[in-house]
Amino acid sequence: RVLSLDLNKDRDVERIHGCGINSLDIEPVEGRYMLSGGSDGVIVLYDLENFSRKPCYTCKAICSIGRSHPDVHKYSVETVQWYPHDTGMFTSSSFDKTLKIWDTNTLQPADVFHFDGTVYSHHMSPVATKHCLVAVGTKSPKVQLCDLKSGSCSHILQGHRQEVLTVSWSPRHEYILATGSADGRAKLWDVRRASGCLITLDQHNGEKSKTSSEGVNTAHNGRVNGLCYTHDGLHLLTVGTDDRMRLWNSSTGENTLVNYGKVCNESRKGLKFTISWGCNPEFAFVPYGSTIAVYTIFSGELITKLRGHYSTVDCCVFQPNFQELYSGSKDCNILAWIPALREPIPDDTSEKSLSQQRLNPAYEDAWSSSEDEG
Repeated sequence: RVLSLDLNKDRDVERIHGCGINSLDIEPVEGRYMLSGGSDGVIVLYDLENFSRKPCYTCKAICSIGRSHPDVHKYSVETVQWYPHDTGMFTSSSFDKTLKIWDTNTLQPADVFHFDGTVYSHHMSPVATKHCLVAVGTKSPKVQLCDLKSGSCSHILQGHRQEVLTVSWSPRHEYILATGSADGRAKLWDVRRASGCLITLDQHNGEKSKTSSEGVNTAHNGRVNGLCYTHDGLHLLTVGTDDRMRLWNSSTGENTLVNYGKVCNESRKGLKFTISWGCNPEFAFVPYGSTIAVYTIFSGELITKLRGHYSTVDCCVFQPNFQELYSGSKDCNILAWIPALREPIPDDTSEKSLSQQRLNPAYEDAWSSSEDEG
């Protein structure tokens, strides 16, 4: 199904955003509701369910936090995320230096965290049961941890030298956090430890040439602006502005040396890419100019580029229940990429049976009238 992903002619996502779309998230409980965050500060909530039961339909926006909303973000929304355990709450962070915790039913902020600088990225753990920490990457080199229970932002992780562009909790261990920074470093932290940092990822696996003057480990020869764990948490994928993507063993920190070739990355901020799950092999979907590049994670093969957007793609999100992909772009569109499972049509079919075959069997009426049976 993933190998046959195609721009779906039958499914539209209602166009609400008047500016580029920076972030998408589908809630993990039902896989039905999607959030989008835009460059104008607007947040939209979509229902992906097909109520019409017709092959052609539009995913409707249920509600939005628009420019006229009293609590709308003043500047670009960089990250949106559902609360991992139910759809009653979601979070958003913005260049207006705030992280907002929203009540889905009232569309009012339940809490607002303020920072000294631009917020590039935030993330809540998908598996945490013992803590309610939101990791936040800002213009400061310090990683901030905000506690939703106490409403305070007391915990800080120190070790990066420049702004933190991307943060991601491990889907395997609730206290392990990965961060990527403009200093070229990606770090793994155990947030229970006083020193915090467990591993600084090293692209050379400790085998630097003697001529290298740089004594510190770097993950990329550029800004590390995207990272994503595999669903089992055993590997971590990073992208950097050196046009490289690297796959790491997340327990040892070892660079697996998978070669993905040149992965064009001109983003000055965080790049929101995603990894499939429930497939074999697993795939990475990476915004690549106005396309989305699809790579096999462990062999590094570029399978295809999904073309359909008119401008730079900024984010994509995977829907594992149906192996679907949604992408957001500077062209203000959200596109749905659905497996194209078209039955091959035999050559000797007549026009009449051809028109009947075009309808996907899933949508056909299975009831028979009594006249037919009699």
